[in-house]
Amino acid sequence: MSKQQPTQFINPETPGYVGFANLPNQVHRKSVKKGFEFTLMVVGESGLGKSTLINSLFLTDLYPERVIPGAAALNTRKTLWEKIERTVQIEASTVEIEERGVKLRLTVVDTPGYGDAINCRDCFKTIISYIDEQFERYLHDESGLNRRHIIDNRVHCCFYFISPFGHGLKPLDVAFMKAIHNKVNIVPVIAKADTLTLKERERLKKRILDEIEEHNIKIYHLPDAESDEDEDFKEQTRLLKASIPFSVVGSNQLIEAKGKKVRGRLYPWGVVEVENPEHNDFLKLRTMLITHMQDLQEVTQDLHYENFRSERLKRGGRKVENEDMNKDQILLEKEAELRRMQEMIARMQAQMQMQMQGGDGDGGALGHHV
Repeated sequence: MSKQQPTQFINPETPGYVGFANLPNQVHRKSVKKGFEFTLMVVGESGLGKSTLINSLFLTDLYPERVIPGAAALNTRKTLWEKIERTVQIEASTVEIEERGVKLRLTVVDTPGYGDAINCRDCFKTIISYIDEQFERYLHDESGLNRRHIIDNRVHCCFYFISPFGHGLKPLDVAFMKAIHNKVNIVPVIAKADTLTLKERERLKKRILDEIEEHNIKIYHLPDAESDEDEDFKEQTRLLKASIPFSVVGSNQLIEAKGKKVRGRLYPWGVVEVENPEHNDFLKLRTMLITHMQDLQEVTQDLHYENFRSERLKRGGRKVENEDMNKDQILLEKEAELRRMQEMIARMQAQMQMQMQGGDGDGGALGHHV
């Protein structure tokens, strides 16, 4: 009975080849197996087509149960009173999207009620608190014992929708973007671009960019293409940078145009095609989001999260729920401490005065005795 010979290990590569050039393939396989996570926040006034655009971007229905009220319902006394008192809400919708074996866990954070109240002074505090809470949760999970399965719900990108009906940025737009530009990557978006002519669109884009620069607002800037990238990618990057702020049109309806089905909006004078780059910047916005999704996550991790983390460490790990409340509390504590010091000085002065008076009396008696 012959013994079975052990199978000989054969080097699959050519002689002189170590094999670490396959490391990127290992990282790719591991990343595909694990899947990707991305959180997108959309902020803007009601009626600017935020939900429609998000559904158009990812070819999914994130808000199947949402009901849009009609014009008659909006004019009731109850609705008008709600408009006066309305507060901003946070609605996070998560969907698993799979394309060619690659899984993406997409979370879209909507902010219904933003800009709808008559007094909008404090309407973005809820949004800022939500962003900070996600940073706080990630910091807590990162500092815990089990760090293998941390879910990243930090906001990686914020689409800020600007109304096409104004003449640039409103005071609320400026105040909000300045409040969050050190916390999240802002991508300005001009909504419902089909209401503007091409010249009006370019004029509005220029004005918005001028106002952003004037108010020192930090928006997300696409990284420059590397020198070893191909010319097509360099040209694509140049076109994307020149298109900011993106003027977009969203639609989930399929319309027949020129013998083919396209997603667009039908008007008496023709069809506005959502994915036609000559009609709007929808395709450019989606390309920017997909091709720079990793960079958006890296900027969130290396810049915004690190800023938050360093601030928390400076405070000695104390969580501050409300900055204004914290400042008032500090002032009250300082005033109380000042009053205690004044009372202590008054007591010391009184004691010194009593001692001096006592010393004078002793001295007088001693002199008389002598």
